[in-house]
Amino acid sequence: MSDSPAPLADPHLVYDPVVGDGPKALVILGSTGSIGTQAIDLVLRNPDRFRVTALSANGGRVGLLAEQAYQFRVRTVAVAREDVVPVLREALSAQYRTGEPLPEILAGPDAATQLAASDCHTVLNGITGSIGLAPTLAALEAGRVLALANKESLIVGGPLVKALAKPGQIIPVDSEHAALFQALAAGTRADVRKLVVTASGGPFRGRTKADLARVTVEEALAHPTWAMGPVITINSATLVNKGLEVIEAHLLYDIPFDRIEVVVHPQSYVHSMVEFTDGSTLAQATPPDMRGPIAIGLGWPERVPDAAPAFDWSKASTWEFFPLDTDAFPSVGLARHVGQLAGTAPAVFNAANEECVEAFRAGALPFNGIMETVTRVVEEHGTPATGTSLTVSDVLEAETWARARARELTAQTTTANAEARA
Repeated sequence: MSDSPAPLADPHLVYDPVVGDGPKALVILGSTGSIGTQAIDLVLRNPDRFRVTALSANGGRVGLLAEQAYQFRVRTVAVAREDVVPVLREALSAQYRTGEPLPEILAGPDAATQLAASDCHTVLNGITGSIGLAPTLAALEAGRVLALANKESLIVGGPLVKALAKPGQIIPVDSEHAALFQALAAGTRADVRKLVVTASGGPFRGRTKADLARVTVEEALAHPTWAMGPVITINSATLVNKGLEVIEAHLLYDIPFDRIEVVVHPQSYVHSMVEFTDGSTLAQATPPDMRGPIAIGLGWPERVPDAAPAFDWSKASTWEFFPLDTDAFPSVGLARHVGQLAGTAPAVFNAANEECVEAFRAGALPFNGIMETVTRVVEEHGTPATGTSLTVSDVLEAETWARARARELTAQTTTANAEARA
C-alpha cells in the first residue's frame, strides 16, 4: 500500500500558494446555495482569517447575490444565466452607495470557470452537478487551493483532476470526506485498513423496495437530518449521494473499493471513520452542521475556532449503526461498479441520475424508476473511454448521450404506465 500513488487529498501535505499577507483571499462558486451561504456566514464571523474577492451563482437569487457582493465589496460577480444581468446590475446599484464602484459582472456558462482562475488563495467550489468540472480544472490549473464541495466534478473527471492536482492542493468539503481527511491525519497510509463512510439512511431508512414504489416527491424531499437543495436531497433518499461519495473517497484517498464500507448511522453525528491495521477505529463526530467541514476546507491546516456547534456531553444520547439494505438501495453497489469501470462510466451514471431525478420531481418516473433507469443507461453504455486518454470532450459526449438515453427510457416508462392505467 505504501508503494501506491499519492492520494489527491492528504492531511499531512499542505499546499500554500503565495498570494500576499493578511486574511486568506477566497473565491466562492455557488455563493447563493446551501454551501455558499454557510461559507459566507463563516467568513463574516472570521474577518481576520478570510476575505471574499469574487462570487458566482447560477442567477436564481439575484437579490441575495447582490447583497453578498456588497457585504464583501467583491471585485467580480459571475452568473451563469445571461438573461439576469440587467436585474443583477439593478440589484447591485440598489445595494451600493452613489459613487461607489460596482463590481465587474461576468455572465454565461463559462463565467464561473473564469472566476475560478482569478487571483485568490482558495476557490470554494460549491456548485451542484457536473457543470462544476470546468471550474475545478481551472482552479487547479491556476494553482489555487481547491476546497471541493462539488463532488461531481471529481467523480466525472477523475483522471483529469488527478493529472492537474498538486499534493495537498485539494481539501474535501463534503462532511464525510472532511471527516476521513481529519481521521487519516492520525496515521500513515500504510496504517489504513478500511474507510467507513456513514449514511443517515435518508427519509426512507427501514423501508423495503416494495414500500419505496409508492413514495412521493414531498416525502423524498423531507430529509430527517440535513437541509440541502432538492437534487442532493433526493440523491440522499435514493442513496445515490452515498454511492457518489464512495467513488469520491476512492479517488481522493486512493483506497480500493473493496476497502470502502458504507454503514447507516441515523443520527448523523459520526461523519465517517477510518479503521487502522492495529484494530483501532477513529471517528470524526460533530452535530450535523456543514460549517465545520467548510471551515476545514477554507482554513486547513489551521482550525477555525467555534466554526460549528460542539456536543454537550452532559446530556445523554444514543448513537446507532446499521448495515446498508442493498436490495432497497442498489445505488451504492451500482456506483462501485461504475467506479471500477472508471473512464466515462461515472459521468454516465451521474448524468443519467440527474435526468431521472428531474423526471421523478416532474412526476414522470416513480421513485424506484430512478435507479432502474440509471442502471439500464449504465448497462447500455458498454465499454467506457478510459485511462489517460480521457478528455473533457469524452466526458461531455458521454453525459450528453446518457441524458438523452435517460429521457428516452423515461418517456417509454411514462407511456407504459399510461397504457396500464387506461
